[in-house]
Amino acid sequence: MSEQRIERDSMGELAVPRDALYGAQTQRAINNFPVSGQPLPASFIHAIARIKLAAAQVNAELGLLDAERAEAIIEAAQAIVDGQHDDQFPVDVFQTGSGTSSNMNVNEVIATLASRDGLSVGANDHVNMGQSSNDVIPTALHLSAALAVTVSLRPALVQLRQTIDARAVELDGVVKTGRTHLMDAMPLRMSQELGGWSSQVGQAIERFDGAMLRLTRLAQGGTAVGTGINAHPEFAERMARALSEQTGLSLSPNDSFFASLGSQDAAVELSGQLRGLACVIMKIANDLRWMNSGPLAGLGEIELEALQPGSSIMPGKVNPVIPESAAQAAAQVIGLDTAITVAGQSGNFQLNVMLPLVASNLLTQVTLMTNVSRLLAERAIATFKVREANLAEPLSRNPILVTALNSVIGYDAAAAIAKSAYQAGRPIIDVAEEQTDLSREELERLLDPVALTRGGIPE
Repeated sequence: MSEQRIERDSMGELAVPRDALYGAQTQRAINNFPVSGQPLPASFIHAIARIKLAAAQVNAELGLLDAERAEAIIEAAQAIVDGQHDDQFPVDVFQTGSGTSSNMNVNEVIATLASRDGLSVGANDHVNMGQSSNDVIPTALHLSAALAVTVSLRPALVQLRQTIDARAVELDGVVKTGRTHLMDAMPLRMSQELGGWSSQVGQAIERFDGAMLRLTRLAQGGTAVGTGINAHPEFAERMARALSEQTGLSLSPNDSFFASLGSQDAAVELSGQLRGLACVIMKIANDLRWMNSGPLAGLGEIELEALQPGSSIMPGKVNPVIPESAAQAAAQVIGLDTAITVAGQSGNFQLNVMLPLVASNLLTQVTLMTNVSRLLAERAIATFKVREANLAEPLSRNPILVTALNSVIGYDAAAAIAKSAYQAGRPIIDVAEEQTDLSREELERLLDPVALTRGGIPE
């Protein structure tokens, strides 16, 4: 065991590792919550440190905190924001529901760093001045999630959509058999198929932009129960302004601190949008897997980039590993959303008591969706090759092309042609020529797959 020192808090003395920057309250949490071995995400801890930095600035401006202590706190908090002390925040996700343990963990580390060189800085009296865990943790949750969406997720989705759009332009002339119920249907251009994916991603971006309107409203200033006790009347507005300047986000105090502390509606909304995005990612991933299936016994429409051997026993086998990874990440995001939904309704009177779970799951969802969106763009969609010969053969024999004759010969007559063509394994145009009065030239015009992808009623 490492050497230890004795720290004190309001409950008495406690042994803490000698080289730890945290104190007794953090150590109590370490002892009390050996649950998962999983600490809160570093980005969440950094968001708490941002709040401490802004609070020191604001309290100094208001004349509540002396300049020397304020500067020391700001410097220490910035070091945490920069990731210099990430190993000093070991408190388990599954801790007290308010996140008090993590708030005090950050307070204690900042106080230790700021107290060096003979200056005494208190974790509660100075670092936590004008604050409560009950408004710091919800604020850090909103702040970290808003930053993650803005800096990471949204750019990844823009990249994914741009990659899809670029391939759609490139493949506009490629016509393939459409499929509904996994069965042959009318033809479409590959650009139209990819255009569907692009629209899905674009609408997901729109939904995130809408969710950000609520996510950027902060709890900071509500302190213990939402009344703002022990905080200066200008503290909330000044904090929102200071955090906006730090991050580039457009932040404001929520119109009700009681809502901010007692509920997590904005986080639940964002999680729901992440669940919706997971459905988009799952659809794209599964389309890619089906299109790539084979290469001989499946559809074999495209060939995904070969990234690694696919089997420990079957030489030469290559699997669609990127779509598989994306699908698993999507499934995880959907599951995490369920936990956030349960946590979101766990607001008892003036405080939600599952805040650490919400924070951890929400940031994990954003990370997963960010990373697989980039992977799908860069290592699947941008690089797949089209196997045009495998598209042309089934398209030429697709009996469903007869749908184009409905308005000319009627549904029943067209159905009879399709059935005959399918049973005989013959091209639909040959059978239609035998069973109708239409000329070969007229049938070629009516059954032209490229023309059929434009929609409308054949003339």
